[in-house]
Amino acid sequence: MRYKTHFLFLIIFFFYLTDFVSGQFFTSSNLPIIVINTHGQTIPDEPKIIASMGIIDHKDRPENKITDPFNEYNGRIGIEIRGSSSQSFPKKGYGFETRKEDGSNNNVSLMGMPQENDWVLHGPYSDKSLIRNMLCYILAGDIMEYAPRGRYCELVINGIYQGVYVLMEKIKRDKNRVNIAEIAPTDNTGDRLTGGYIIKIDKETGSNIGGWTSTFKPIPNQPQITYFQYDYPKASDITPNQKVYIQQFIQLAEESINAANYDNPSEGYRKYVDDKSLIDFIIMNELSKNVDAYRLSTYLYKDRDSRGGKLKFGPVWDYNLGFGNINYCTNGNPEGLVITDFNQVCSQDWWVIHFWWKKFMEDQQLKSDMKKRWQNLRSNKLSDQRIFFVVDSLTNLIKAAQVRNFQKWPVLNEYVWPNYVVTGSYQGEIQFLKNWLRDRLLWLDQEFGSYITVNTEDERSEINAEISPNPVHQTVNIHCPSCSAAARVTVRNITGQVLRQNYPFTDSGNSDTKIDVSDLAPGLYFLDIGNTAVPERAFRFVKI
Repeated sequence: MRYKTHFLFLIIFFFYLTDFVSGQFFTSSNLPIIVINTHGQTIPDEPKIIASMGIIDHKDRPENKITDPFNEYNGRIGIEIRGSSSQSFPKKGYGFETRKEDGSNNNVSLMGMPQENDWVLHGPYSDKSLIRNMLCYILAGDIMEYAPRGRYCELVINGIYQGVYVLMEKIKRDKNRVNIAEIAPTDNTGDRLTGGYIIKIDKETGSNIGGWTSTFKPIPNQPQITYFQYDYPKASDITPNQKVYIQQFIQLAEESINAANYDNPSEGYRKYVDDKSLIDFIIMNELSKNVDAYRLSTYLYKDRDSRGGKLKFGPVWDYNLGFGNINYCTNGNPEGLVITDFNQVCSQDWWVIHFWWKKFMEDQQLKSDMKKRWQNLRSNKLSDQRIFFVVDSLTNLIKAAQVRNFQKWPVLNEYVWPNYVVTGSYQGEIQFLKNWLRDRLLWLDQEFGSYITVNTEDERSEINAEISPNPVHQTVNIHCPSCSAAARVTVRNITGQVLRQNYPFTDSGNSDTKIDVSDLAPGLYFLDIGNTAVPERAFRFVKI
C-alpha cells in the first residue's frame, strides 16, 4: 500500500467530515494543518501503528487551506497515544516517528525545527489557556542550554477535526536537542563510558521502563522512594557497564549532597553537579509554580568527562499544571515555593520531592547566586514586558483557532481536572493567567530580590528596601535603611515611561520616603532606587 496519495486523504477527509465546527466545515487556518490517516486502525497507547501524515504550511501565505497539497511533509509515520493522567481526556496527545517507506527513521525538519524523527503532538485540554507549555518552553529556551521547540497547528485525524495542538520536539540526545555525546553499546571503558546519559524522575508509564531506586529516602521514615529511569540510552540498549557507571556517579553525587560539607565549593556537591543549570531549573519551576516540579517529568543529563562531565538539570517538560492551573497540593496560590513547601503540604502523595532539593535551598551560596541570577533575568529575559509579550503573542497567534478548538471541546464552562478556576470564557482564562503571573512575579521578587550584593571600590554592601503596602491604593511607603540622602526614587510604568522622578529620602534618618500614586491608573509599576554609589535597582508594585 502506498501512503503518500494526497487524493486518498481528501476523499477520506470529506467522507468523515460530517463533524462540524460551528455548523461549518473546517476549511482553513492561519496555523499549519496536520492531516493524519490511520487507514482504519485505532491509535493505541502502544505500540506505534503505521499511519500517513501530511502537513500544509504555506509560510508565504496568511492562510492554509485543507484542500491545499501537502507541502511540508507527506509520508509515513509510526504513531501512538502518549501521556499518563492526560490519557483519560477525550482530547488525546500523541507521539510519532517520521519513517521511510521501509520503516527506517526519516530525519526531517518540520515547520522550521531542526531535523529529527521523534516528535510529540501535544493537545492542551485541562489547560484552557492552551499556552502554558509553550510559554514555559519559550522562556526556558532563552535562559537554559535547551528547551523543546514547538509550533502551533490544527489537527485532523481520519477526517475528524481534533482542535489546536502543538507539534513539539521530544526530549532526546541530538546535536540540536540535548547536545551530549552519543554513547554506543561498545562504549564500556574510559572517557567514552562517562557520557552522555539522560536520566529522568517520572511515573513508570510507557514502554522501555528501567532504572534503579535511590538509596536515599525523599522523606525520612516515610514509604516513598525516588526512582531514576534510563532515558538515554534506553533501558533496552544500555549495557551492564553503563548501568554501573551512571548509578555509581549518581550515588556519589547523592552522598556528596548528604554530607556535612555538602556546600563546600570544591569538595561538596559541586564536584558532581552543575550549579548554573540547577539555578535556572529552579527558577523556571518556581516561576511557573509547577506542582510536578522536581518529582515528575524531571530530566537530568551528563556529558562525557572530557566535555565537562557534571550532572546538569533539564530540559524542562510538562507545565500544563503550572501557572495556577491546579486545585491540589500547591493549589492556585501564587505565593510560596514548591521546592520547600511541597513535602509539607503533600507528604502523603506517592511522588514527593527528593531530599536533594531541600539541601540545595539550605546552601547559602546557591541561594545568593540564585537571587543574583533572578535579578539579572528580571531586567531582561524574564522581565514583565518580555513575559507578557510572549503571552500576548501566543494568544494572538491562536485567536481564531481557539474558537474552533472549544467548539470541538466545549469545556470552558466545565471543571476539567485539576482546574483551580472555571472562568467560562477563553478571555477569562487568559486574564486569570495574566493576573496569576503578576502576583507570582511580585511574590518572587520579594523572595529572590530582598537583598542585592554590589561591589564598591573597597567593600561589599547589602541594599534592602521594603515597599508597602503592595498592592497600593494611594501612597507607597519606601523604607531603605541603607539608602543615603543622595538616593533617589523614580517611578515608571510597564512600558518604561517615567512618571515620577528624583524623589529623595528625607524622613527618619534619610531611610524613608512616601510617594503619592493616587492619580495613577490600576496596573503594574516600577520603583527605581539608586544613586552614584549604588547601582539602580527596580522594585515592583501594583496600583489598585
